[in-house]
Amino acid sequence: MTDKTYPKLALQIAGTWRGASDGGTIPVVNPATAETIGDLPKATTADLDEALAAADRGFAAWRKVGAFDRYKILRKAADLLRERSERIATIVTIEQGKPLFEARVETLGGADTCDWLAEEGRRNYGRVIPPRAGDVMQIVMKEPVGPVAAFTPWNFPINQAVRKVAAALSVGCSIVLKGPEDTPASCAEMVRCFLDAGVPGDALQLVFGVPSEISEYLVPHPVIRKISFTGSTAVGKHLAALAGAHMKRATMELGGHAPAIVFEDADVEKALSVLSANKYRNAGQVCVAPTRFLVHDSIYERFVDGFVDISKNLKVGNGLEDGVKMGPLAHSRRIEAMEALVADAVEKGAGLRTGGKRIGNQGYFFEPTVFTDVPMSARIMNEEPFGPIAAIQRFSDDEEAFAEANRLPYGLASYAYTKSAQRASALASRIEAGMVSINHHGIALPETPFGGMKDSGYGSEGGMEALEAYVTTKFVTQQGL
Repeated sequence: MTDKTYPKLALQIAGTWRGASDGGTIPVVNPATAETIGDLPKATTADLDEALAAADRGFAAWRKVGAFDRYKILRKAADLLRERSERIATIVTIEQGKPLFEARVETLGGADTCDWLAEEGRRNYGRVIPPRAGDVMQIVMKEPVGPVAAFTPWNFPINQAVRKVAAALSVGCSIVLKGPEDTPASCAEMVRCFLDAGVPGDALQLVFGVPSEISEYLVPHPVIRKISFTGSTAVGKHLAALAGAHMKRATMELGGHAPAIVFEDADVEKALSVLSANKYRNAGQVCVAPTRFLVHDSIYERFVDGFVDISKNLKVGNGLEDGVKMGPLAHSRRIEAMEALVADAVEKGAGLRTGGKRIGNQGYFFEPTVFTDVPMSARIMNEEPFGPIAAIQRFSDDEEAFAEANRLPYGLASYAYTKSAQRASALASRIEAGMVSINHHGIALPETPFGGMKDSGYGSEGGMEALEAYVTTKFVTQQGL
């Protein structure tokens, strides 16, 4: 596949792939070339009304489909994702920029997530509560909450969308998915797998457009009963407030600024290998990427030298080319953001050890960048970089590391490397984050919870917890007739 064979883009409303009712479109750009590769239909209010009406009908019908039949359809969707993974992964790389091997991992991981949620959906158990009186029956039922409005980001167009779609469908909800405008075709191909597997067109809608206009129309709409959003903290707070004003359930997976603590007894080579790979994965455009590196004085220079060497030798280029380890940033706005963070850090006296500049003038490539001795007043120490910038600081005792790790209002992911069982236990209990990974990168698996605390949001999109926000709990008590 090339830019010239990039798929024709469409909305999916009531089982039909079509353009916007007024013909409006948004250009889609290949970030490796900065060239327009497609025209994305921009949904109007009339289009959204049709999608909402379909979701309303779809919920009434889909909730009546048996749990085992829903499970079989979702398992088939997962199989189709695997069968089509090479084509879908290539689309991801063309429109998002990440290396092809990362796009393959994302697509196949999306199939695994769909499998897991399908299994959880057919085991969406209620329970019987022992009564106080012999002729009373007390049962708890789990019922689908209703039509869902889901909003997904451009950095993982398969992974983030499939978590919401499969969770909703597995328990009997219908869903209106507002896909990412920067990476629409790969998300659409994922939706196509669900429809081809047997999900009714009314149960799964896909729309694109101006994000603020769509969210402010869908969230308060009476048809919608639940919101799921992945994105920035600022936008998440706005949507959570809007959902709260209308008593809508909400799952919020928001931004982070993940600390990575490397203690004096750590396996330094392993820490370097794993942390650098996850820092530069998807060019750092990952909400759970390690961003603040806290390294003990005794191994600080060794760690910095190793990290700088890895950064200097990382092959950056078009994700379709062999050997490329890091692709471009997603769009020109990310280049501007990186340049602003670098300028601010340099102005405040940080040590720029490597990188810091845009690469070339074609596409949105940026050098892997390493800062040391960064003042706490620098923006990079307080704002999520969402790009290939690492800030490495030193610490001398554990309490100092814990204090810095918990200093910010974010609490999504955190990482640590140590050989001490006592220290690992302290990390598990004292780090304020929804996910704590010690001595490896073990988060974001389908079977494990995925979510944060504090300003990083609430709710989970993984593990057995993933379905909780998509069902309501109904208590039924009956005395013998």
